[in-house]
Amino acid sequence: MADEVEFLGTTLGMQLVSTPEPDEAMCTLKVTKAVSQPAGFMNGGTSLAVAENLAGIGSSALDTEHFPMGLNVTANHLHAVPIGQTIKAVAKILHQGKTTHVWNVDIFDEEGTLCFTSRVTNYMFSLKK
Repeated sequence: MADEVEFLGTTLGMQLVSTPEPDEAMCTLKVTKAVSQPAGFMNGGTSLAVAENLAGIGSSALDTEHFPMGLNVTANHLHAVPIGQTIKAVAKILHQGKTTHVWNVDIFDEEGTLCFTSRVTNYMFSLKK
C-alpha cells in the first residue's frame, strides 16, 4: 500500500541513501523555494519533517511487524541553509524497544556543518488485528 501512495518525504524531495548499518538511515534533500521560508533559507518545518520521516523509515526497516507513528520530536536549529544547497540527514537509533524507538537525527549542509539536530520517538503500532 505504501508504494501506491506518495508520502511526505517524496513531496519534500527526500532521496534515500543506502547505509551499511542496519540501525542507521540517511537521505539527501535539495533545498528549493518550495521547502524554504521567504528569506531564502530552508524552512524549520522542513527540517522537522525530514527528521520525523527519516526516523520512521529507519524504524520500518528495523521492525516490519509494526508501523512507526511519531510520538515526540524535539529539535534545535543551529545553522541556516540557503536555497540551492543539498542537505544530508543522518538518523541513528538510540533505543529499540518493543513499543518505542528513539532516534537521533542530524542534518548537515554541503560543507559538513551541523545545521539541525533532533530526537525523534516513534510509537511502534501493531499491524496485527
